[in-house]
Amino acid sequence: MEGYALVTGATSGIGLEIALNFARDGIHLILVARREEKLNEIRERIEAQYGVKVLVLAKDLTREEAPDEIRAEVEKRGIRVDYLINNAGFGSFGRLKDTDYEKEKDLVKLNVLSLLQMNKLFIPAMVERHFGYVMNVASLAAFMPGPVMANYYASKAYVLSLSEAMHEELKEEGVKVSALCPGPVRTEFQERAEMKKTETAKAFIMEAKKVADAGYLGLWRGKAVVIPGTFEKMVPVLTKLMPRCLVRKAAFLSQKE
Repeated sequence: MEGYALVTGATSGIGLEIALNFARDGIHLILVARREEKLNEIRERIEAQYGVKVLVLAKDLTREEAPDEIRAEVEKRGIRVDYLINNAGFGSFGRLKDTDYEKEKDLVKLNVLSLLQMNKLFIPAMVERHFGYVMNVASLAAFMPGPVMANYYASKAYVLSLSEAMHEELKEEGVKVSALCPGPVRTEFQERAEMKKTETAKAFIMEAKKVADAGYLGLWRGKAVVIPGTFEKMVPVLTKLMPRCLVRKAAFLSQKE
């Protein structure tokens, strides 16, 4: 049985670029996202260009049943998941008192609960085989509070903390776990979150391919936390050295026009 890489949020941005990296290395793919038409376009492109098998599953991971449906489909087809990339997620922009509650609930369902479910469903089999790689996509936002993106920043703090704990728990079990923590990335994310950035903040936006390449390399190397970019690597250090009141003020100012 050949091992597959399962990538969520695979139709654009970091997820798509990571999927392409696996395909270039001859690893078969399971691509998960909501847009079936887009998934099929990507499947045809990857199969033609790289000659790997691609299974597409159009699933909305804000639905509690979706992770179980994904595992059931994988098991039905006799597919072994050796690489799990939990990339799907979105953000919301605005003061928490003003943002839409249903949207904030969906954010937690996608960024937190579905990621937890996917890990719980697929990691036990990796442990049994004593082989597996897991990447949970967090963010530099995980290292600080985020006024006007409060729920998003909080969700990524969860992802980072969970991933680092999993890294320690599983490294003796043959399973490598990494948290990818990029800063701003040029993807559809900003548009969906209706984000507003200062010109200074815009200057630090990275391309999705560069972020994905750094995450992919870090995953293979078994790094617990991967932070793409030179300046970005300084952020966790600065947030530890600065008083918390200044950290949250700086995060607030970075979001304002």
